[in-house]
Amino acid sequence: MKNKRKQKYSEVDASLAIYLFQKKSKKTMVNFFSLVLILGLCFTIVYPILSLVPVIFSSIEDLGNPNVIWIPEEFSTVSFKAAVRLVMPQGIMTMVWSVLYAVGIMILQVFFSAMVGYSLARVKFWGRGIVFGMVILVFLIPRQSLLLAQYIDFVHFNPLGIMKLFTAAGEVNLINNPVVLVMLAIFGFGVNQSLFIFLFSQFFKNIPKELEEASLIDGCGFYRTYFKIMLPNAVPIISTVGILSFVWNYGDTYYTNYFNPDGSYLSTLLSSTFVTANKEYILRALTTWYEVPVATDLAFDAVKQAAVLIFLVPLLIVYLIGQRKLVENMENSGLVG
Repeated sequence: MKNKRKQKYSEVDASLAIYLFQKKSKKTMVNFFSLVLILGLCFTIVYPILSLVPVIFSSIEDLGNPNVIWIPEEFSTVSFKAAVRLVMPQGIMTMVWSVLYAVGIMILQVFFSAMVGYSLARVKFWGRGIVFGMVILVFLIPRQSLLLAQYIDFVHFNPLGIMKLFTAAGEVNLINNPVVLVMLAIFGFGVNQSLFIFLFSQFFKNIPKELEEASLIDGCGFYRTYFKIMLPNAVPIISTVGILSFVWNYGDTYYTNYFNPDGSYLSTLLSSTFVTANKEYILRALTTWYEVPVATDLAFDAVKQAAVLIFLVPLLIVYLIGQRKLVENMENSGLVG
């Protein structure tokens, strides 16, 4: 009898050991493939940036040298100097104004998107579903479909006919005026602003109603409840939308090219400078400014890549500062669940 029990216990122990081994092996394999996937994604993302180093830090004469793979034979900053001179006509102030523009539009988008999102999420009014559907529709419709109507409205700007009171022509042409970009952000038509409204709406829907009820009992009105209770609790979504808004507005070339083409935005200057039509001019400038004996197409690419790296500096700073908060807040922002 004892032998049978021992045999039974030994069989159970063997089955348990096999189960634990299979479970541990499965977990090890999953971790291994996850690590390989993460390393592959990191390499895919980082490699293009690393590959810029031997190009933009090499002397113009060494470009195309087959002996140079990762470390330049002779370090040089000529590509950076030429990129700054070509893309930033006002020096560092060009980047400063571009950052200030992106920050200003970001503040407007966050402020007005939060109000609209809160109204759609917590205020009951007739037609709320229709308004929310229009927000989603604006997000789904390509912005090129709205461009013609927006452009005509701003060329012949005359809201409700009131411009007749101020001008003899009865209308004002606002194209090539930064106020157009400000108005788009105020009225919810900025860069991807319908997405921001949706994110705020989803976030405010998940806030317990007891907070509003408690604030009303304490004597807070609608606006005080919003500014004192709801907005402080919306810091996660505010930081998430703020980062996305800054990145997208800083790199926007669509609205800036159409509505304010003469503005000193680093994104539009970058896209308009390094086109094929300007290649010969840039190559001649290199040979004239820095006494480069021979400037080939490789030199044009080196200067262009240096300009791209300069353009990325504010975005890299924002990423290093806010990437942890951005990842932590994704689950609370309405993007997940």
